[in-house]
Amino acid sequence: KPKPNPNNAKVALVQLSCGSDKAENIERARSKVAEAAAAGAKLVSLPECWNSPYATSAFPEYAEVVPGVGGAADPAASPSAAAIIAMAKENNIFLVGGSVPERDEATGKIYNTCIVVDPDGNIVARHRKVHLFDIDVPGGITFKESDTLSPGESATMFDTPMGKVGVGICYDIRFPELSMLMRSRGAVLLLFPGAFNMTTGPRHWELLARARAVDNQCFVAVTSPARVPGADYQAWGHSSVVDPWGEVVSTTEHEEDIVYADVNLSMVPEIRQAIPVSMQKRPDIYELQDRQA
Repeated sequence: KPKPNPNNAKVALVQLSCGSDKAENIERARSKVAEAAAAGAKLVSLPECWNSPYATSAFPEYAEVVPGVGGAADPAASPSAAAIIAMAKENNIFLVGGSVPERDEATGKIYNTCIVVDPDGNIVARHRKVHLFDIDVPGGITFKESDTLSPGESATMFDTPMGKVGVGICYDIRFPELSMLMRSRGAVLLLFPGAFNMTTGPRHWELLARARAVDNQCFVAVTSPARVPGADYQAWGHSSVVDPWGEVVSTTEHEEDIVYADVNLSMVPEIRQAIPVSMQKRPDIYELQDRQA
């Protein structure tokens, strides 16, 4: 029997339909993650804010304790985190838990938080959204996450058998320095659970995913919630996987769906060698600084 190639992995992005009932959202996620794993996915991502409505008023109401790396989740205090841990272990996958509103026990601050769980059920990363979505587009959309959320303080990476993976949340993708930092730390795949809207989505969702892939010569995956008719916030959808050439290799429309992609990570060193921009930078003119190295 041939050994599996560690450079190849099946990735699944769960474009989940998210309503106002947290318990129902959790069960829906459990079902879709199991479906993705049964189809052979080894790395699965949920979307941003999959357990609650995407609204500043909803974040405090739906917030729960989210354990950090190596932590355990009490199902009573942390039902979403406990479910993510169980889903990863039951399905023997790496699960990028999209994001959920987190309430920090010590400070009472609320964050937009993603945990990543390995196939053994261990939390291997926790990312708190670094850049808060505060925008005002005339005639388009006004939204201010900072009304109720606090920003995270660090870039987030985790190790897998296929290589290092970086995680950001939605608005984080607009800041190329964060992706460049994760690439400098060895990332071959960047994952961004996100909920772009009907103003920014059609203009920038695919553009930004492709830009970060070309900038950093790596795979980029963006996972959106499905669009829910009648909801106050209308997500763009179109969850997608982009390769290091900037080509969209798998995508969907706005309905609930699972996006699959067979990711061949041997492309990353090949492209980085063919177009060696990382070796051609001009530190005498400019430089990226890793403040937490």
